[in-house]
Amino acid sequence: MAWESVRPRWRPRQLGSDADQATFRTLHTASLASPALRSGLTEESVERSLKHLRSLLGTPALAVADTERLLGYDGLLSEHHADQALDLARQAMASGSTEVAGRDRLACTTEGCLVRHAIASPLVVDDRVTGALVALTDEPSATLLRATDEVADWVAGQLALAAYEQQRHRLVQAEVRALRAQISPHFIYNSLGAIASFVRTDPDRARELLLEFADFTRYSFREHGDFTTLAEELRSIERYLLLEQARFGDRLRVRLQVAPEVLGVSIPFLCLQPLVENAVRHGLEASARGGLITIEARDLDRECVIAIEDDGAGQEPERIRRVLAGEHVGDSVGLANVDERLRSTFGDAYGLVVETAPGAGTRVVVRVPKFAPGVTT
Repeated sequence: MAWESVRPRWRPRQLGSDADQATFRTLHTASLASPALRSGLTEESVERSLKHLRSLLGTPALAVADTERLLGYDGLLSEHHADQALDLARQAMASGSTEVAGRDRLACTTEGCLVRHAIASPLVVDDRVTGALVALTDEPSATLLRATDEVADWVAGQLALAAYEQQRHRLVQAEVRALRAQISPHFIYNSLGAIASFVRTDPDRARELLLEFADFTRYSFREHGDFTTLAEELRSIERYLLLEQARFGDRLRVRLQVAPEVLGVSIPFLCLQPLVENAVRHGLEASARGGLITIEARDLDRECVIAIEDDGAGQEPERIRRVLAGEHVGDSVGLANVDERLRSTFGDAYGLVVETAPGAGTRVVVRVPKFAPGVTT
């Protein structure tokens, strides 16, 4: 007797209960509105998010206003209730609480208009009223009232995140400006002096060094982007070291070991260059014999590990600890700045690791994830 394989006929199954699916739809709709709101409360962000917000509430029309004007109105009908929505929004913003309007305040002669009631909830960001959400509907209910308040609170939360992101961006820009201010004027003067010394003896090299200096300063003082690629940062570091070698000659030796796989990794702008400058200044500048600076970048699974090492004088570990804690100790260029920017970008697990001791040189290790949300050049 031959055995016959019998398989049950596959039948599509509903994923989850009705409540589960409703929750999924709500979360999905909110996720569609979120990116626009995370850019702040503007006409453009309201235009991109309003239809999704109206879908969350299921009302015939929805409006959003800031403290000055109506930013957007979305509905199946024309905007003939826009002025009334703005008036109600202003009342909600003035009182700081939810306002409800009925038929007496929303009189309408337009045939087929479903709007008979409106609910306005203020948008409160960091204890400050920045706007209002106005739901226009045919029949009011306690459920809609609560839902409007909840959606307004959620919108305010997204706007708070937008404000935080803008503040973080301004802080990063301020930190980068501070870091640029710490780039040693002596390096600039010494580089120009070294270039000048070659003008008569080796004009071709003087021309090359001048171009390297121009590219170095152009990169260091550029005004766009919080992030750069490892390849771009290393190119700038190579220019810096070429200029220093023109000054130090054979006293400064450099070894680069970089895995090609990590050249495209995004890192905070000017997060490696200060570490190399520290290696030259504290590790080699005071040494008559000079020394070796090694720069390594390795591919380690989901991370890129970068190490900058010198075989110079080394430092007291306690001094470095105080520098990383934000204390003003000596003239270490940007260590605390770089450490803070790495932590704020990638998390506390990604701060600087410094290994040093008097007479033993210094090794600074930087770990960055190869891919991180919101980190792109």
